[in-house]
Amino acid sequence: MQSVPPALVAVIGPVEPPLLAAWIRHYRKLGIERFVIAFHFPEHVPEIRRHQLQAAAREVGVIPTHTSTGPWHEHTNGELRDALRHRAGPGWHLLADADEFHQYPGPLHQVILRAEATGHRVVGGLMLDRVTASGRLTGWRPEGGLDLAYPLGGHLTHRLLQADPRKIVLARHDVTVASGNHRSPGHRPDPDRLCAVHHFKWREGVRQDIERRAAHSADGTWQTASPARLAEARRLLAHLGEHGGAINTSDPRFAFRRVSLARLPANWLAEARGIVTAWRPHAYSGED
Repeated sequence: MQSVPPALVAVIGPVEPPLLAAWIRHYRKLGIERFVIAFHFPEHVPEIRRHQLQAAAREVGVIPTHTSTGPWHEHTNGELRDALRHRAGPGWHLLADADEFHQYPGPLHQVILRAEATGHRVVGGLMLDRVTASGRLTGWRPEGGLDLAYPLGGHLTHRLLQADPRKIVLARHDVTVASGNHRSPGHRPDPDRLCAVHHFKWREGVRQDIERRAAHSADGTWQTASPARLAEARRLLAHLGEHGGAINTSDPRFAFRRVSLARLPANWLAEARGIVTAWRPHAYSGED
């Protein structure tokens, strides 16, 4: 028996319209039919960018449920996401940010059926950070595709930023998911069937975004519940400063290698299991 495809639930920020279009195409190929999305734009985003993103979604048949503007407080995404999940209704929800492209260890409907058969109410993933071959934070040409522009995948999020690399990628509608989709209190994903979350964050403009986040978190313009967000931003900015504005792709800690959205990396299931089961949050996070 094939399960009903999950609703994709996402809060979309000011990404490039071609990235949003590629993201929608990716999930449609996985079998997603229903997109329950909202846009949230901080005040610095020009009105023309907002209109371009809304138009890009509508051009491919995705109508946003809601559009809001204002500071990107730490609680903003979670509150908007939960309202979207309520609207999405019963069943499974696929949770993905607009720079996250999931790659499952099998067809999506089989992943869900396996979770149901084994009594899991969530499915987990691990971030795989995608960067350019040089580590430079550059843009990309839609006709070339993301794999060509950002061919390397590695573990930057937790090994440099010391941030949580875990993701809840699928959850039953009545299961609570924490801020950032990193965990689900009271529920543990199957550690042997973790999705690769290709994380295309490290693009042109991300340094300015991180600098803005650091400044607004430091002065309280963007509210944060812990020191983590500011500390993570400062770690990245320090690294970029030490390496001429680039990510050091030769640092063995990050294990960068060539990967593709067409197939899981070699030995992914064992690699992801080892990282997720060994990972522990920093003392200030208050997470488990």
